[in-house]
Amino acid sequence: MIKQNIYDETQALLPLFEKAARFIWHNPEVSGTEKKSSEYFKNILAEEGFKITDSKTLDYAFYAEYGSGSPVLALLGEYDALPVLSQEAACTVKKPVEEGGAGHGCGHNLLGSAQLTGAIAVKRFLEKSGISGTVRFYGCPREDLLDGKVKMIAEGMLEGCDAALSWHPMDAVYAHDSAYLANTSMEFYFSGKTSHAAFAPELGRSALDAVELMSVGCNYLREHVPDKTRIHYSTDGGGFAPNIVPDKASAWYFVRAPKISAVKDVAARVEKIAKGAAMMTETTVSAEHGCGCCEFKENTAFGDLIHTNLIEADAPKYTAEETEFAQKLQAALDEGVILRSRKSYGMENASIYMGVGRRDLWKSCMMNASSDTGDVSYIMPTGLFTTACWPIGCSPHTW
Repeated sequence: MIKQNIYDETQALLPLFEKAARFIWHNPEVSGTEKKSSEYFKNILAEEGFKITDSKTLDYAFYAEYGSGSPVLALLGEYDALPVLSQEAACTVKKPVEEGGAGHGCGHNLLGSAQLTGAIAVKRFLEKSGISGTVRFYGCPREDLLDGKVKMIAEGMLEGCDAALSWHPMDAVYAHDSAYLANTSMEFYFSGKTSHAAFAPELGRSALDAVELMSVGCNYLREHVPDKTRIHYSTDGGGFAPNIVPDKASAWYFVRAPKISAVKDVAARVEKIAKGAAMMTETTVSAEHGCGCCEFKENTAFGDLIHTNLIEADAPKYTAEETEFAQKLQAALDEGVILRSRKSYGMENASIYMGVGRRDLWKSCMMNASSDTGDVSYIMPTGLFTTACWPIGCSPHTW
């Protein structure tokens, strides 16, 4: 009966959820600029009687607490948008509201709003039942920069919690035992000596040559790393004209792997390649290490609990209008992409959405993205699940 009561409280809050999700959608703010979004959530939670605690070190990070005693449950909310993904609401073709503007291409307008709804539902249940316990809604900025929760943990904002719960929109309804790739970020700055590229090329020491040689070295490294390791990069040639030997150039690298230990090992090798490229070109290099994040730590017990509750809860139901909308979104995709997505789930006959997925899905279909939620799973038991919020084949981080 307790589950039914909490479920009913949640259903009654549907208008609040929808209003919040629309507000966040229409006010997209990229990582590190989430002023309106965080204030919106804080105001609602304060009106509900939550005590608000702001971060001392990280803009737009906070937690809102209600209740007393144990257990203390942390609900992890996110609300950052993505650059250049501005998009009109409920539109089945690419149609930006603002050309080059930000937009919610990963469902974070839903993510934070759903956790907000869940926190209020638990609060109202605690209020009515008199049961001991504390619920905290965590407003977590900068998730797409992969460092918001890392910095909140370093500040001590998540101390005192017994468990955390994370949810993310996806094309499947299903509990994750394990997820995400560990990740780290490194920027390399090469310095050389300028010279005229035709008149006195022998006097120049090209920083851009060093960047290119580093790229070659990393391409060879890719053959000698653990399975599922990814090495991503972008470069900056400094904007010099072709007839100038450039003395400044840089490269920005991400290393991802299923385990943080592998990330550290591969990152150390990437750094050696950068030093080697500097030696070959007689330039110098400095490295700036950004925040890294861990993989989601496997927790079968929490996964089992979430899976049981997903089975008990009502599966998503769609109106004819919603089904038509999803089909139009799928029509913008290559048919092979849709078939590959269905096959990866072992559900070749799935339609536009999925019900509760297979229990062992993660073992064959790892969530090959990264999230700072993984760091939370290293300091407390953390549960993660996804629900179907877009059609099979549609990719996040797109319009």
